[in-house]
Amino acid sequence: MVPMAETNSTTGEKAPLAGAVSLVTGGSRGIGRAIALRLAAMGSSVSICGRDPEALQSVEQELQQRAPRVFSEVADVTRAADVASLVARTEATLGPVSILVNNAGLGVFGPAHEKSEEDWDRVVNTNLKSVFLVSREVAPSMIRHGRGHIINISSLAGRNTFAGGGLYCASKWGVQGLSGCMAEDLREYGIRVSVICPGSVATGFSGRGPKDPLKVLTAEDVAHAVAMVVTQGPQSFLSEIHLRPLRKA
Repeated sequence: MVPMAETNSTTGEKAPLAGAVSLVTGGSRGIGRAIALRLAAMGSSVSICGRDPEALQSVEQELQQRAPRVFSEVADVTRAADVASLVARTEATLGPVSILVNNAGLGVFGPAHEKSEEDWDRVVNTNLKSVFLVSREVAPSMIRHGRGHIINISSLAGRNTFAGGGLYCASKWGVQGLSGCMAEDLREYGIRVSVICPGSVATGFSGRGPKDPLKVLTAEDVAHAVAMVVTQGPQSFLSEIHLRPLRKA
């Protein structure tokens, strides 16, 4: 488990993640923003990355009102050099990463046979390769400390197929397999690897079209699931969560 403190001295409320350092990829908008804000509210210091400097700065300012310490960096998490810089500068500023949320993702939809090699590379590199690169970068420090959480944001599309979802589903099925194997590789070191599979979420994500807002998840629903994962007891971990809207579309 991550280090914990009994109370938040300014509010008197419990801060279950006091002393923790969280890194959230794709933290400048949508689900990543909601997760970062939730972890900050729980007492964790938070590092976020993204590709849009203005959006990143806006979320950083929000986080500064909640988190003990904050760091942000423009980074492309599909590039090993960017990932190495991000993790090194996060740990130099905040301390060793104890919670990693691999959230960066994008979707390109339509029949696979109509998509380009560039489309394939964009989707698979962002949704799957980034999980490998960032997890690989933080794992050695977590192993040395004998604890940590790695939480991979997948999708129910990683469990189900649908017309036009070839590239997206392939990337998310890959996240499922990678997460399961990482969990087995790292559990003996006290590191918990979990995967969260949301259904449709009401964000600016380039999905398959407009949805009834009453029949989709919110970004805060996913953030709540992350909060559940990082507050498990010392003898257990939530390996996989399927998150669905209450009302069926």
